[in-house]
Amino acid sequence: MARTSTTSGRVRPEDDASARPQAEPASFERAVEELDALVEQMERGQLPLDRLMDDYRRGSELLAYCRRRLQAVEQQVKVLEDGQLEPWSPG
Repeated sequence: MARTSTTSGRVRPEDDASARPQAEPASFERAVEELDALVEQMERGQLPLDRLMDDYRRGSELLAYCRRRLQAVEQQVKVLEDGQLEPWSPG
């Protein structure tokens, strides 16, 4: 839990563990799994406000990670296709 300042009784942001970014997921798939689980918990609507905010923050981090990974893969595909991103079609 966050510590409070002895003089003001307020929570200092640097002492609030929830304000610190968490570790990046091991893979894109793990990020999607964690994000799905967070959304499911939030949709139930029974989380305390502080937990809801922590989960929302984590979800934002996961979403940004997934977007970065997808952009990186898209760049690799462009290189493989001589700079032209071709629509993918199975088989």
